[in-house]
Amino acid sequence: MADLDTDAHHGFAAGLGDKLDAGVRSGLLRDLHAVVVRRAGRTVLERYYAGPDEAWDEQLGVTAFGPEVLHDVRSISKTVVGLLYGIALQRGLVPPPAAGLLAQFPEYADLAADPARRRICVRHALNMTMGLAWNEWLPYTDPANSERAMGRAADFKRYVLEQPVVAAPGVKWTYSGGAVALLGSLIERGAGMPLARFAAQALFQPLGIERFEWTARADGTAL
Repeated sequence: MADLDTDAHHGFAAGLGDKLDAGVRSGLLRDLHAVVVRRAGRTVLERYYAGPDEAWDEQLGVTAFGPEVLHDVRSISKTVVGLLYGIALQRGLVPPPAAGLLAQFPEYADLAADPARRRICVRHALNMTMGLAWNEWLPYTDPANSERAMGRAADFKRYVLEQPVVAAPGVKWTYSGGAVALLGSLIERGAGMPLARFAAQALFQPLGIERFEWTARADGTAL
């Protein structure tokens, strides 16, 4: 663990690392797994602790975390998919944000026949304003949770796109793993490879990230 650099140039109070440790020991800071602070290209604080961990549905028990221990990051992957879309867009592999979303999935011509759905663009999937019903506020153990229902669906893309229209596109923000799943499909289709492989080549390797895991559905598509 790196000690806090107290140089005034970095703007941190002395003893902050010790205070963080004390907060964990006292129980005030519960289930804190790791804290890494970098400024101006320097690591000024690095702390790892032990705590309960899980990987999707699998409970892993108490894990002693460290710089080499993979951590389940969940919805951070939504931001990663957004970055991958931007890279794929620059390479001409995916449709632009203004393109119609249903037009990218011609296999669902019956859904595209609905004028309200035809107004949904790729950008509405990017910013989660598709205007389709979606509920991830329920516990993920609840079968009514839309994310879990999508995972059980025989065709997850159809499941997302056939949800009831509840607002005009671009009007209402709704947290949606379904929107991100559609973006992942566009990237996979355009890149001609699984999303995880594209992520490794286009983003992770340039960043120096050599080890990662990406949970996949039974058919191999990325979650």
